Amino acid sequence: MIFRQLFEPDSSSYTYLLGCPHTRSALLIDPVWETVERDLAILQSLGLNLAWTLDTHIHADHVTGADRLRSLTGCRAASPPGVTGACRTVSELEPLEAGSITVRALFTPGHTEEHHSYLVDSAGTARVFTGDLLLIDGCGRTDFQGGDSAALYRSVHDKIFTLADDTLVCPGHDYRGRETSTVGAERAGNGRLGGGRTLEEFVAIMAALDLPRPKRIDTAVPANRRCGAVAGDAS
Repeated sequence: MIFRQLFEPDSSSYTYLLGCPHTRSALLIDPVWETVERDLAILQSLGLNLAWTLDTHIHADHVTGADRLRSLTGCRAASPPGVTGACRTVSELEPLEAGSITVRALFTPGHTEEHHSYLVDSAGTARVFTGDLLLIDGCGRTDFQGGDSAALYRSVHDKIFTLADDTLVCPGHDYRGRETSTVGAERAGNGRLGGGRTLEEFVAIMAALDLPRPKRIDTAVPANRRCGAVAGDAS
């Protein structure tokens, strides 16, 4: 599998490119509106054709590039429930395929009520794309868009921490330049969720965070509920 991890600095967001070396079909997980031209240039340089965009959730800190990419390439957009205009609503019951790549959706609410993570196993290397659910030594906030600390705890422990230790954790963000971790490392040492921390302890940690309101939530969330369709510049 052809794999690239791409970074958008304003929101510290990761976009993931996965490509099939045989069919040259590709997908982008969590594309960002402002980096569409960059993503298209990378796809072209690798000789790949974009088949799908795939979002983990309805983002509050940036606008998805799904609608722009669909307009420019004719690709299809897959999104969690609650998004109008998507070609497909993701489900645990129906894997998504791009050539030899099979993406298995895991319903992982908690950061938002519709959040999904995605599991891909290629040539013996398993990767789980955790969006804003599980970050490296942390997790996403739970105080808006139907977020729920207890639900996030259960999603991580029941759906992510049950995966093999060497499964690579590919988060939706990192604010310290870290790129990947492993399930084993996060299960043992994640500061909020690992090391045997109890549900009650985790809920108390999240309740005490007192985080500021996301700067772009009022524009990003409505646009992302329309698959990233915006009027004019998204910035």
